[in-house]
Amino acid sequence: MSSTAVGLGVAALLLAVPAVAQEVTIPTRSPRTGAIIFRGGGYKPRIDYEKGLTDTPYKNTFGDESLLLVELELQRFFYQGIGTAGLGLSVGYGEKYANAVLADGGGEAADKAALKVLPLQLNAFYKFDYAAFKWGVPLVPYGKLGLVYSPWWMTKGSSTEVVGLDTGKGGKWGYAATAGVSFLLDVLEPRFARDFDSDLGVNHSYLFAEYTYAEVNNFGGAGLNLGSRRWMFGLALDY
Repeated sequence: MSSTAVGLGVAALLLAVPAVAQEVTIPTRSPRTGAIIFRGGGYKPRIDYEKGLTDTPYKNTFGDESLLLVELELQRFFYQGIGTAGLGLSVGYGEKYANAVLADGGGEAADKAALKVLPLQLNAFYKFDYAAFKWGVPLVPYGKLGLVYSPWWMTKGSSTEVVGLDTGKGGKWGYAATAGVSFLLDVLEPRFARDFDSDLGVNHSYLFAEYTYAEVNNFGGAGLNLGSRRWMFGLALDY
């Protein structure tokens, strides 16, 4: 009788082992297909560097201050091996307000003047994340090169500003080159990073800083120059 009980106990234990092993197994990462990126920073258009200008209209109106620019970018990964490469599409918005100046230059008007921009960019990117995933090095350098189209408009009060017969709005084409470095947040809380992946499908998260050299002046054409040299900071999520 006792030998039968022992046999049943051993059988129950053997049946329970796979279930216990299944509970403690560390979940694997889900496949990565792209990223979503949030960034912000100062943006000072190079309006005062337009060809033929003898004055500084941006500085006269807005001083030396930059616009606050925020951007959202979606990336799609097409290569994952020794690093990651793909295409990205971003949209941004920036605005700057100041007291409008009277036409005769005799002082400030009651209305506020504003410059608003909506930069759109299609870019190709590469980031060297191989060392981060292979050896746990948390710094990920990257670069991007993109085509930019930036709609813009000037307002005075609640309406679009008109100077002479020209309406204060338009759009400019150009290009931008970006270099940056990301810090892989997974190394700070690996267990939280795994849970973030299993629960929400976010493989990796990063904080980053990047510098952009942008020429947005219809490739050297006349008129408003929306190019800039700027630092941006933000959060990137791989999914």
